[in-house]
Order: sequence, then structure tokens, then C-alpha cells
Amino acid sequence: MSGITVLFAVIAALAVFAIAAGTVGREARRLDAVAPRVVYQIEQDEVENLLREHLNWMASKGLQPEKPVDQVQNISEPVVVDEDTLTAHLLARAAARGIEVIDDVDIVHVVEAHLAYFAAIGAVGPHAESV
Repeated sequence: MSGITVLFAVIAALAVFAIAAGTVGREARRLDAVAPRVVYQIEQDEVENLLREHLNWMASKGLQPEKPVDQVQNISEPVVVDEDTLTAHLLARAAARGIEVIDDVDIVHVVEAHLAYFAAIGAVGPHAESV
């Protein structure tokens, strides 16, 4: 291979790299300027209503103490909280309260997040299979 051929190959490789880098940079800047896609379809007040309904459901199952004090509850028999039952209850309460739920998965996410919060603060016991 002659020296001129190698020189043109190096120049061509650098030109391809420069064009690719410029294109990627331009597209990255363009995508950064675009607003992020909405990943939720439920309003803040609707989430608050659903969380209140969740707490009301827990109270109806005897899972809330009478007084909000930092003490161990005296629950005589284990209570199993089924996420599917809770989700169905919240869907029914949302319909009764006129909360328009576009996708049922939104309710599932609210339930999962609320139960994860309870687990993080130590408000839940062991899983049912280990009781």
C-alpha cells in the first residue's frame, strides 16, 4: 500500500468519525430539549384519595391502632393483606368516588408504592408463607 492510500484512508476514517460524532451530538441535544414523556396518568389529589381509601381499608381490617403511638400492636390473629384484593377494593372505591382511572395499572402502582412505604418504615410483618 502506498503512503497516499494510507493517508486517504486515515482522512476518510476521521471524516466518518467527525460526521457521526456531530450527528450523535446534535440528536442528543435535540432530545434533551424535548420534554420527558408522561409516565403517570393519575392526578395528585386522586392519589391522595386512593391512599386515604387504602388507610380506611386497613382500619376496617383492624390494621390500624386506635391511638397513633409508637408501640407494638396486640393483634391476636394474623391478618393477611392480599394486594389483589386491595387493588380491587381501590378500583371499586375509585369508581364510587368518581375518580377516572384510565389504566388499572395506575392503581396497582399506588398499592405497590404504599405497601413498599409501609415495609420501609417497618409497619408490616412477615410474608404470609413464613407465618
